[in-house]
Amino acid sequence: MSANTKVKPMSADTKVKKSDAEWRRELSAEQYRILRQKGTEPAFTGAYWKAKDKGTYVCAGCGNPLFSSAAKYDSRSGWPSFVQPLAADRVATEDDVSHGMRRTEVLCAACESHLGHVFNDGPEPTGLRYCINSAALKLKPE
Repeated sequence: MSANTKVKPMSADTKVKKSDAEWRRELSAEQYRILRQKGTEPAFTGAYWKAKDKGTYVCAGCGNPLFSSAAKYDSRSGWPSFVQPLAADRVATEDDVSHGMRRTEVLCAACESHLGHVFNDGPEPTGLRYCINSAALKLKPE
């Protein structure tokens, strides 16, 4: 991340707790479906899948800084893809066995919103592909 970034980092132990009514009021219907109900946007439709702007991608639910544009790459999957989060404590993962598949779900560590999934088919240096829904993100330009 750039040294002159304007994104205020959240501490690793900061937890965001909101009622379902608050989430529904603060998020768009699409964001609520994805972030709170673990939905997925259709491939090649989100705002950031082909974005090349520099900055920091933050959680659309709570503003937790998640990914740097420097870690973003074109995975040709139709979703924004990153090789790594800003820091390991920015995201959490858990097993996802929904839809007859075994995957690793990626969650915002601060508000536990669903972001997407991580796969072991990414490029070096990590070999990971964090495949994230655009609706789960907001880009804070450099």
